[in-house]
Amino acid sequence: MKLIAMIPARLGSKRVLKKNLRLLNGRPLISYNIETAVKSGVFDDVYVNSESDIFSEIAYRYGAKFYKRPEKFSTDSANNDQFAYDFIDNTDGDILIQILPTSPLISAKEIKGFINYMIENEFDTLISTVPHQIAGIHKGKPINFKNLEPHISSQEMFPIETYATVLMGWRYNNFMKNMNKLGFAYHGGNGKIGYYHIKGLSTIDIDNEEDFRLAEVAVKMQMQSNFSDPEYYKGMKDRVEIEVPEILKKDGVLKTNFSEENKPRVDLNKLISKYGSSSSWSHRLVNTENNSVTLIAQLPGEGNRLHYHPNWNEWWYILKGKWEWDIEGEKTIVKKGDLVFIGKGRKHKITAIGHEMAIRLAVSRADVEHVYPGSL
Repeated sequence: MKLIAMIPARLGSKRVLKKNLRLLNGRPLISYNIETAVKSGVFDDVYVNSESDIFSEIAYRYGAKFYKRPEKFSTDSANNDQFAYDFIDNTDGDILIQILPTSPLISAKEIKGFINYMIENEFDTLISTVPHQIAGIHKGKPINFKNLEPHISSQEMFPIETYATVLMGWRYNNFMKNMNKLGFAYHGGNGKIGYYHIKGLSTIDIDNEEDFRLAEVAVKMQMQSNFSDPEYYKGMKDRVEIEVPEILKKDGVLKTNFSEENKPRVDLNKLISKYGSSSSWSHRLVNTENNSVTLIAQLPGEGNRLHYHPNWNEWWYILKGKWEWDIEGEKTIVKKGDLVFIGKGRKHKITAIGHEMAIRLAVSRADVEHVYPGSL
C-alpha cells in the first residue's frame, strides 16, 4: 500500500497575505508540516502542491517533492476537490493524506494515529475533527440539550464535532469514482467515512492575523524543553519582612538615616529641628544586639501597615503630636508624653492624626520579624 502526503499551498491568500510563505519563528509557515510529514517516516512520498515555483525551493530544502498544479486550480474560485483530483490523477498511490500547512503544530504521532485509524477501519475517507464538549445551537435550535429539560454539566453532553481539516484522508480509487460520478469527493461521497479527533495545539488553524500570532506563541512554547510544574492559588498568607529601612520605605517614610547610631549623647530637640516637619523621616539612635531605638516622624494620615512580631515585645514613647493605635482591632488615641507597650504576637497598626507632624520613639530590635497577615 502506497501512502502519499500532499501539502497544498496557494501563493495568494486574502486574510493573511502570503501566509504560507510568512516566517513563523524564523521559518516559512509551510516548512513545519513538510518537516513533520517527512520525519514521521510513514509516507512513501511527501509532496508540496502549488502553482508557484517558490514553494519548490522550500519543498526540496525540507526533504519533500514538488507538484506544480495548473494555474486554473489556484484561483479564488477553484476548490479542494479540483486540485486534489488533478493531483491524484497524475501521481501513483493508494491513500492520499492531505496536510494543511496552516496548522503547523500537528505532530508526527497524530499523523501516524490518523493513518492507522483509517487503515484499520478500512475507511474510504477519513476527516480530522475537533470535539467540543459544550452546549451547541444550530439555526437557533439546540443540538445536544433540550430547552424543556434541566441543565446538565458539559461532561454529560455528547460532544459536537467540527471539521479540523488539517488532516484529510482519501483512498485514490474511491476519490476518483466519486469525482467521476458525483463531481465532488471532499466530504466522502459514496464510501465508508470516518472521523478522527485531534486536540490541543494541533487544532490551531491560521486563518487571520490573530491566529498567526497565537501560532507564534505556541511554537515558541513547544520549543521549550522544560516546563515548570503547575502552580495554584493557595489563598492569602502571611508575609515576613525583617529589613527595617525597607519596611519604613514601604510605610511611606521618605527619609531614613541608619548610619549615625550609638552616639554617646544625642540632642533630640536639635535632631528633630534638623529634619523639619515637611515630610516623613526616621533616624536610628541605638542599635545593639539586644535593642534598637528609632525616631519615626510622619504626617497626619501616614503610618504603618497592620502587622505583628511573633517573638519580640515592642514599646514606644510619644514625643510629639497624636497617633491612633489599632491593637487587635481596638483603637485608642495616644499623644505626647504617652508610652505604649505591645506584647509579642499582637496585631497592631499606627496612624498619625491631628494637624501636625507626629513623632514616636520606637524601641525594639533591628532583626525583629514583622509579619504582615493576609498578604499575597
